[in-house]
Amino acid sequence: MLCYLFDWLEDLQFPGAQVFQYISFRAACSFILSLIVSMAFGKWMIKKLRQKQIGETVRDLGLAGQNEKAGTPTMGGIIIIASILIPVLLFNRLGNVYVLLMIFTTLWLGALGFADDYIKVFKKNKEGLHPKAKLAGQIILGLVVGIVMYFHPSVVIKESAELPSKNVCSSEILKMSNEDASATLNVEAVQAKEKSKAPSVHSTKTTIPFVKNNEFDYAWFTKWLGDEDGRWSFLFYIPIIIFIIAAVSNGANLTDGLDGLATGTSATVAVGLAILAYISGNVVFADYLNIMYIPNIGELVIYISALIGACIGFYWWNCYPAQVFMGDTGSLALGGIIAVSCIIIRKELLIPLLCGVFLIQSISVIMQVSYFKYTKKRYGEGRRIFRMAPLHHHYQKKGIHESKIVQRFIVVSILLVGLTLVTLKLR
Repeated sequence: MLCYLFDWLEDLQFPGAQVFQYISFRAACSFILSLIVSMAFGKWMIKKLRQKQIGETVRDLGLAGQNEKAGTPTMGGIIIIASILIPVLLFNRLGNVYVLLMIFTTLWLGALGFADDYIKVFKKNKEGLHPKAKLAGQIILGLVVGIVMYFHPSVVIKESAELPSKNVCSSEILKMSNEDASATLNVEAVQAKEKSKAPSVHSTKTTIPFVKNNEFDYAWFTKWLGDEDGRWSFLFYIPIIIFIIAAVSNGANLTDGLDGLATGTSATVAVGLAILAYISGNVVFADYLNIMYIPNIGELVIYISALIGACIGFYWWNCYPAQVFMGDTGSLALGGIIAVSCIIIRKELLIPLLCGVFLIQSISVIMQVSYFKYTKKRYGEGRRIFRMAPLHHHYQKKGIHESKIVQRFIVVSILLVGLTLVTLKLR
């Protein structure tokens, strides 16, 4: 909202009003405000949750320090959601299709998680929302995201046009005045300028790591079946989007098992997402790294900055020993926000690396359950691969303190984010 106020002030030539045109400035403001809101609002919210006796019901799993967590306020994901949306409403341009999609994602999965927590806390049903109902909610979100990303006219990219050769660029620079030439110091600057003039294309292309051209088009699936125009590619594209959202959202949910684990890893992933979104929306960086340039994606940087601030601020209250738990209200929303952000910036195929901690947690559960069922059917007695799943509980069973487990998982997440950024040049 403040963007439109400062646009009006800029028209009046008000001093300093132009600063709101900069993505970096608004992203910094968004981060700072979300951090302040999550810390200040968090304290008030924890107090209210305690007054309402909205506490965690702990099942006896034989884990160290487990009983101490009983009664700790839950549903703290409300703090995260509020800390994201308040800065977004103030600093984002709300007419941007990507911002609207992210707001819908946050509210939708936040409501889904809230319903799950409500059933657990107030209905005293430890199972919470039925898994099929939860999956149905994720499928609906995936349908909305997939349809918008595929059909909305504003969702476009600018592909690398036939850029001028170095000789042509050099001649253009020589033709410029000395003042212009000093501003355009090299060939890459001219090439980036040409790329920004390239026509916008409605495409289903995405980034694929470790490949020379670094791009993959979902239309390949239908072209292989004889659909040369790729007009039916949405039949493959949308189901893949649904799978990605459900997988990452559930992965974040499984990761939320120790104090600060889901919050800390989500914050590190969000930093990587902010960098990826910024370079994808900056024509110079996109051209230098030879990645697709996505117009109007800069507004997503502001949204992700709010996510980073919200996670760090919530970590203040959620680190060991936790004063509040996010519950499914927060974990489902965090996973969904990360998944949809990756889809928007067309880096969803980097998710296994970027969100490696979520992936490992999910795989550990799948392996444990599958092996248990297989051995029970074959030998009459179920056997386990890990002492307990998800993986963080396996380390707890080995006697490692949960705060050390959390810090090490965060370090691993930082490493994976770094490797994800390296893939932009490693082909």
